[in-house]
Amino acid sequence: MARTAAHEDESRLLLLLPTQRDCAVTAQVLGRESITTFACSSPADLERELERGAGGVFVCEELLAIGAHAVLARAIERQPRWSDLPVLVLAREGSESRHVSDALSQLGNVLLVERPLRLAALISNARTALRARERQYQIRSHLEDLARARDALAESARRKDQFLAMLGHELRNPLAPVRNALHLLMSDQRMPPDGQQLCDMMKRQVDHMVRLVDDLIDISRISRGTIVLRRERVDLATVLRNAVDQSRPLVDAARHRLEVSLPAGPLIVEADPVRLAQVFVNLLNNAAKYAEPGGEIALSVMREHQAARIAVRDRGIGIEPEMLPHVFELFTQGRREAHRAHDGLGIGLTLVRNIVDMHGGQVEAHSDGRGEGSEFVVTLPLAIATSAHVAAPSVVAAASRRPSAARVLVVDDNVDAAESMGMVLDLLGLEHRVVYDGSSALDISEAFVPDVVLLDIGMPGMDGYEVARRLRRTAGGSEMRLIALTGWSQPQDRERTRAAGFDHHLSKPVDIGALQSLLDGAAHDAPATSVRPLNGGAVAGMRLR
Repeated sequence: MARTAAHEDESRLLLLLPTQRDCAVTAQVLGRESITTFACSSPADLERELERGAGGVFVCEELLAIGAHAVLARAIERQPRWSDLPVLVLAREGSESRHVSDALSQLGNVLLVERPLRLAALISNARTALRARERQYQIRSHLEDLARARDALAESARRKDQFLAMLGHELRNPLAPVRNALHLLMSDQRMPPDGQQLCDMMKRQVDHMVRLVDDLIDISRISRGTIVLRRERVDLATVLRNAVDQSRPLVDAARHRLEVSLPAGPLIVEADPVRLAQVFVNLLNNAAKYAEPGGEIALSVMREHQAARIAVRDRGIGIEPEMLPHVFELFTQGRREAHRAHDGLGIGLTLVRNIVDMHGGQVEAHSDGRGEGSEFVVTLPLAIATSAHVAAPSVVAAASRRPSAARVLVVDDNVDAAESMGMVLDLLGLEHRVVYDGSSALDISEAFVPDVVLLDIGMPGMDGYEVARRLRRTAGGSEMRLIALTGWSQPQDRERTRAAGFDHHLSKPVDIGALQSLLDGAAHDAPATSVRPLNGGAVAGMRLR
């Protein structure tokens, strides 16, 4: 009902004529033609009715001079972009008055109706004006539909991003005990060779799953614009060596020959070295996946004026011409090969493009077609040369702590994750306790007095943030080393753990080498109690993602 009333208001032709009789006669004539009118008694009355809505205005020349022109000018200035209010001006025959001239130049959509008034001309002009106004309303309706569709798409994208972030978190939790169990199995010297091979295979697949989860989380963060680059001046060769090291297991597993050609001198870029390495890890991993076993992969770097050109080329399955313009779009993949079981989610190249764009560079894909291999070329601007001395990062002395990190408290509501972590700590030779909720952690900490607390965040009841805050308030709590072990890994999550009093934030499934490095640091000054290395002393470095 309200919408119908509003439509009737918007279809009216507002009349502002010399006398009320003129308005009445005009309304009668137009009413016989099914044209709805409304008689205004003054310019102020006209202004009020314009706010309610109008299909057009029929105003006489004389009233323009005493306020109607200003009213119409204000209404037209405020009208939305789709609107072009029709104005019919009743003028004297051959009138060249300033008021008519001003109306024609300032009010825009103006039609002159000259005296003596002919009914046919009045009816024709009124119908023309109202039909034009109706088309404007149709445009408004289309724009409103587009806005609703845009809002629906934005809401859908927001929900998708939330889902991806939640999915990444939920997938991390079951991976944590699996990775812990694999480390335990691989550290057992009694395991037969075939068992060791099976563990190696499972570890590769778990690592692959972790990469997929990281990609899901990263694309969610990029979609929401929450990725922040930590830029520094870095030699491109260092970034590429790091990327090659990370991709080497996949390259070697497929028996590829990787040729790396780096420049003799340094190529300095202003970049986030971790994110930039992620670009080339993705490109090298793609080449390893899509090249035939025993194939060739080439990574080359050259300087082009004030930019570095990095190319990753393979002799693999290539890219179909129809797919080439779309390879950097989200969830886009070419035709899969039946024997390829780890093609991924179609996210990696989208990450590559976005990270390169954030660094002010460009990435292009080239291929001569199916079976002809492919080449990805990244162009990055070089840093402006500077003579300023860049000091090496200094090591800030840690706060004084107890000399031994022998006692560790594990707090996690995921029983499998907690118990498997306890078994890892057994293997490391550390005294520890395992509990499954925040209240138990506070209770046991009074008697056990841990040096290090491995604390989950998303626990029911009392979450890890609250547990950390309460631990800090206990006697000796200020000297505890609190390490968050959590599936939440985005920047805002790390800020929250820092604000809650955590010293470190590790994402599930935790890299045992990274954890061992932290425990080694805590036990550095404790000669009597030290952490035993896993796998005969080999400590895996933290995976940079």
